[in-house]
Amino acid sequence: MIPFTNQTNINKLFYFIAFILLTTVFSCTQSKPYTIYLAGDSTMAEKKADKRPETGWGEHLKDFLSEKVTVANHAKNGRSSKSFVTEGRWDSIMGLLQPGDYVFIQFGHNDEKVKREDRYSSPEDFYTNLCGFVDDVRSKEATPVLLTPVMRRRFDENGQFYDTHGQYPEMTRKAASDKEATLIDMHQLSEELIIEYGEEKSKELFLIAEPGVWENYPNGRDDNTHFNDKGATEMARLAAYAIKESDLAIRKDITIEK
Repeated sequence: MIPFTNQTNINKLFYFIAFILLTTVFSCTQSKPYTIYLAGDSTMAEKKADKRPETGWGEHLKDFLSEKVTVANHAKNGRSSKSFVTEGRWDSIMGLLQPGDYVFIQFGHNDEKVKREDRYSSPEDFYTNLCGFVDDVRSKEATPVLLTPVMRRRFDENGQFYDTHGQYPEMTRKAASDKEATLIDMHQLSEELIIEYGEEKSKELFLIAEPGVWENYPNGRDDNTHFNDKGATEMARLAAYAIKESDLAIRKDITIEK
């Protein structure tokens, strides 16, 4: 028969080993690499060499994440929440998605184009599409994150900034609220940044230049929707700050401080 004191020591040793094992397992689980998939339009998408310096903000998101995080940018120019599905792009992400991954979903720029039947979604249909995306991602034991569309650069004759996205940002907010999904309000954040820069200086964020400045645009460019490299970096930084301040587990993998 084992003496009481020895049995007590054995019990203590058992619990100590169990604690170490559980801590190790938990630590390994927490540090497991994962992927953030990006579903969106041209403001987020990766650009080809002949379009530079045009840059999607999704290209720079990885700049603010730890090395264990992979960013898979599936965003494409001209896509809406409707065409992203009809072209099979959404199914492509669903086929790759693994438990623990994330999907960042940002549409609205092209859903509002009434004259483009292949892209147009009414605000109500847009809301339904976003809710469906959330359900699909959760069915894969992954985490959906809804993002409102980034702002276009628009100032009126009095130098006052104004929005062009209509009901679509609010529908994104509603979908996030109703589905209890995390929202990153890029619409609001980008508006604040553009206004902070001001009417003239905000040109530095967009694809705007005089003739002869950029090799790919010898006649110049006046694009107030798409970003240059600086603008894309700043938009990605806004997204990273928002993640850092959210309740998402991935906030620990953001490498910048507010």
